[in-house]
Amino acid sequence: MQEMSDARQAIQSARVAGSPHYSPESFQKAQSLMEEAMLSLYQGEYQAAKRAALAARARAIAARKAARAAQRIK
Repeated sequence: MQEMSDARQAIQSARVAGSPHYSPESFQKAQSLMEEAMLSLYQGEYQAAKRAALAARARAIAARKAARAAQRIK
C-alpha cells in the first residue's frame, strides 16, 4: 500500500530532522497513527489503514516543519 510507504518515509524524514527532540508530541502522534494503520492493515481494514497512514504522513510532515522552524530560531 503506497500510503503506508509514504507515511514511513515521512516519519523517517521527521526523525532525521530532529522532530523527536523539537516536536515530540507531533512526532509521537505520527508514530501512533502509523501503528494504527499497520494494525488496521493486519486486520484487513484497508480503508481504515489508508486513512490512518495518510494522517500519519500529514502529522510527520508537520512535525518535520516544526522541528526545522525550531532549529532556525535557536
